Amino acid sequence: MTEPESQRIFLSPPHMGGSELRYIVEAFKSNFIAPAGPQLKIFEKAFCKTTGFKHAVAVSSGTAAIQLGLREVGVSAGDIVLASTLTFIGSISPILFQGAEPVFIDSEEYSWNMDPDLVAEEIEYQLSMGRKIGAILPTDIYGQSCDLNALIEICKRHQIPLLVDSAEALGSKYAGYSVGKGSAAAAFSFNGNKILTTSGGGVLASDNAQLIEHARFLSSQAREPESFYEHHELGYNYRMSNLAAAVGIGQLEVLEERVRRKREIFYYYAESFRDVEGIDLMPEVDGRMSNRWLTVILIDPVEFGEDREQVRLRLEKKNIESRPVWKPMHQQPIFSGKRIVGGGVSDELFRKGLCLPSGTALSNDDLDRIVSIVAER
Repeated sequence: MTEPESQRIFLSPPHMGGSELRYIVEAFKSNFIAPAGPQLKIFEKAFCKTTGFKHAVAVSSGTAAIQLGLREVGVSAGDIVLASTLTFIGSISPILFQGAEPVFIDSEEYSWNMDPDLVAEEIEYQLSMGRKIGAILPTDIYGQSCDLNALIEICKRHQIPLLVDSAEALGSKYAGYSVGKGSAAAAFSFNGNKILTTSGGGVLASDNAQLIEHARFLSSQAREPESFYEHHELGYNYRMSNLAAAVGIGQLEVLEERVRRKREIFYYYAESFRDVEGIDLMPEVDGRMSNRWLTVILIDPVEFGEDREQVRLRLEKKNIESRPVWKPMHQQPIFSGKRIVGGGVSDELFRKGLCLPSGTALSNDDLDRIVSIVAER
């Protein structure tokens, strides 16, 4: 019998719902193995029905979805894009792919999301310098929505497109609606560690039919509708495969169950650490329902007696994966010298923040084991 300590606990592993294989078999039987196929269309329609967006195009990654979104809203070489500094690099690299310049915006302390007040101030500054702001690109961090209404209002006032990086936030809500709803477009990820996975993949979603149709055209090498290969625009090989979409159809069927379990795990941790001095958890803002993709704790080294890295290493010795909060983009060597507005909040979150295992297949015994190791001194 395998001892529990020898069984690796991963941070957020894939969790199949049971019907994925049936849809894959259907794809094989139809012989639609290439990107185009019936499962791809079914998946896009199911995604729209699940989220409430009117239109969606499934692509190879969340990063691809963001690049297509930036291109569709008109971001081009020399533009400024205001982006969250507390995020994953896949949110930022597409800005550079477009030849644009990222300006990093700090988080709000109470939500960890992009601070709209800093956005408003930076817009005024950039405009005073004669710079064109191509887009605002907030990240729905760890599943919690950015302040959509505030950002939409700012963007409308200045006629700047809002593209939301919702890669981590499928199933999350803002004012009762899907994250990203009301923006020009939102990008989602189906990477292996996300709440739902197609092994790799993403979606660009919008209520703008023309935007999505053109993004779909670009994602398939921008091939014109001719019998021969003709191209008037530069496109990409970004389309999701029909087989990956088959997995996605099955995954979408269990989204509600996965969100419920993620939130249960968060509250299990919250209750377990309730009386532990020096440990706090990521807040949830009124009116925003987070899918709690990852449960994140903040460890105060003075009150707790250890820092987050000591706790992470102790978990690793017990074969349990945990991970620091995203290292802010303004701290990344590749972005050295890029403009940062604020920065203190995200710096502090990185210093104290630790992501705990949050896979939806975790048992309560697994959670108890993790809690007991974290709470050790």
